[in-house]
Amino acid sequence: MKNIQKTLLVAAAVLAASTSMASAAKLTLYCSAQEDWCQSMARGFEEATGIDVNMTRKSSGETFAQVKAESSNPKGDVWWGGTGDPHLQAAEEDLTEPYVTGMRGELNDWAISQATSAGDRTIGIYSGALGYGYNADLLKANNLPEPKCWKDLTKPEYKGHVQMANPNSSGTAYTTLATMVQLFGEDGGFDFMKALHKNINQYTKSGSAPIKAAGRGENTIGIVFMHDAVKQAVSGFPIKVVAPCEGTGYEIGSMSIIKGSRNLDEAKKFYDWALTAVAQTRALEVKAYQVPSNKGAETSPSAPDLSSIKLIDYDFKKYGSSAERKRLLKKWDDEVSTLPQ
Repeated sequence: MKNIQKTLLVAAAVLAASTSMASAAKLTLYCSAQEDWCQSMARGFEEATGIDVNMTRKSSGETFAQVKAESSNPKGDVWWGGTGDPHLQAAEEDLTEPYVTGMRGELNDWAISQATSAGDRTIGIYSGALGYGYNADLLKANNLPEPKCWKDLTKPEYKGHVQMANPNSSGTAYTTLATMVQLFGEDGGFDFMKALHKNINQYTKSGSAPIKAAGRGENTIGIVFMHDAVKQAVSGFPIKVVAPCEGTGYEIGSMSIIKGSRNLDEAKKFYDWALTAVAQTRALEVKAYQVPSNKGAETSPSAPDLSSIKLIDYDFKKYGSSAERKRLLKKWDDEVSTLPQ
């Protein structure tokens, strides 16, 4: 009898423990910013709330594809970071959940504008201008002139010295493609991409990879968001940052709650927390130099000054739409990526 009672008590204890574990608050976070920033946000939220976070880092194009593939059985709760265009496409395709946060009063207008254009299915968390950086030592070693404009990168002397990401996997590279179409017109933009293709040594999967390779001395010029180039320069690498003379596009890095989230309450808590000044100031700990959406968040003096950069009137609604994004990517696949180098 005593053995039976003991067995029952043990079984009850195991059941209670498993029930407690099952009901423990948790969050699955898909992150499309730099790895160390993703880790900082995940750990910071855990410390602030006690909610366990399972974080996966992928580029924004890859994350969009994953969210879409999992739509019938969602596994993620929040998608944080990465360029806004795929977030807008996810909103249009009903892959994300509308949510109006109480934090809006603390945010810059461009962050709210991003939310409004998406029916409140996403929101701006940071902004950054597109440009490129170059390794000054390699440029000198190869007797190359300093590039100052986008069209400089298409000159024959830079053949094999330029690197950018693939626009199918990278939000940075898609922003580059959409920027050229808006800067030079569609025909002129694709002429530019075709001429640039001749000088590309590699199309990477991640948007920040080209400037990291330049920092390591494996590549000369990397087309990236300027804040990624600044990070390499501040870290001590011989990287010079360029705001192209013709003007340039920019991103509104965004955040979305995935439709069908299994942990919706926790997802909303993360959403609200990630928009606070305290959470956004964590960017400084990992040398992320984007402009934060919370007006009270601290920024580094090394961050690019967007007011001093010639920015185009980037049409986020059009180029973040599903149809336009698919069309431009297919045209790039058909007319640019297949060309010889």
